[in-house]
Amino acid sequence: MTEILIVLAVILIAILVSCIKIVPQARAYVIERLGVYCGTWKTGMHFKLPFIDKIAKKVVLMEQVADFQPQAVITKDNVKMQIDTVVFFQITDCKLYAYGVVNPLSAIENLTATTLRNIIGELELDSTLTSRDIINSKMRSILDEATDPWGIKVNRVELKNIMPPKEIQDAMEKQMKAERERRESILKAEGERNSAILVAEGKKQSMILEAEAEKQSAILRAEALKEAQIREAEGQAEAILKVQQATAEGIRMINEANPGQGVIAIKSLEAFEKAADGKATKIIIPSEIQSLAGLVTSASELMKEDK
Repeated sequence: MTEILIVLAVILIAILVSCIKIVPQARAYVIERLGVYCGTWKTGMHFKLPFIDKIAKKVVLMEQVADFQPQAVITKDNVKMQIDTVVFFQITDCKLYAYGVVNPLSAIENLTATTLRNIIGELELDSTLTSRDIINSKMRSILDEATDPWGIKVNRVELKNIMPPKEIQDAMEKQMKAERERRESILKAEGERNSAILVAEGKKQSMILEAEAEKQSAILRAEALKEAQIREAEGQAEAILKVQQATAEGIRMINEANPGQGVIAIKSLEAFEKAADGKATKIIIPSEIQSLAGLVTSASELMKEDK
C-alpha cells in the first residue's frame, strides 16, 4: 500500500511539474481550456491545469521573412516574366493568428501572388522595371490591409528579382550597349571640345602675358631713358656749377692777392687774345688797355731789333 502511494505521489509531482511552462522571450502561447480559447501567455512562467488546459499554438513575435518562389506575371503590353518577392511580416494578435486562417504562410503567399499579378497587369514592361518602389508600396498596403483579420502586420514587401524573357533581355542588353556607346561618343566630343577651349584659352592667356611683358619692358625702357636723361642733366648742371665755382674761386683768389693795374691789363690782353683767335671778325678794345697794348707792341719791336 505504501509503495502505491509513493508511486501515485511521484506521478502527481511529475504531472504538476509538466504543467509548469516557461514562455521564452519574443514568444507567446495560445491556451485552450476544454477546447475553447482561454488566453495568451506572454514571456515568463505559467501554470496550466492538467488535462484541462492545452497549448494550442506557439507564436513567434519577432519579425519574420517569407521568401516565396518566383511568380509568373504578364504586363499590360503582354510580356511574360518571372518575379520573386520577399515579405517581411510580424504577428501582432496571437488569437487572430491562431484562429483567423488555417495556414497563414500559405495564405500570405497566395495573396502576394494574386496582388502582384493585378499590379503588374496594369503596368507596361518599362514601367515595371523602373517602378519597383511604387510596386512595393502598393503591395505592402494591400497585403497589410488583407492580413489584419489574421493578426499579421506586413511591414515591408520587396521585389527581389524581375526576370524578363530571354529575347527581352537580349534586346535590353543591346539597347544598353547602344546607350553606353552614345554616352561614350558624347563624352569624347565634350572632352575634345573642352580640350580645344583650354588650348585656345592657353594661347589667349599667352598672348596677353606677352603683350603685358612688352608693355612692362617698354615702361622700364622709358623709365631707364628718363633716368639717364635726368642723370645727364644733373651731371651737366653739376659741371656748370663746378665751373662757376672754380671761376668764383679764381676771382676770389685774385682779389685776395690784390693785383696791380699791370696784371689786370695783361690778363685783359690774354682774354682778348683768346677772343681774337681767328673766329672773331671785329674786336672792340677798351680805351684803358689801348695804351698798354701800344707799350707791349713797342717792347716787342725793340726786342726784335736787339736780336
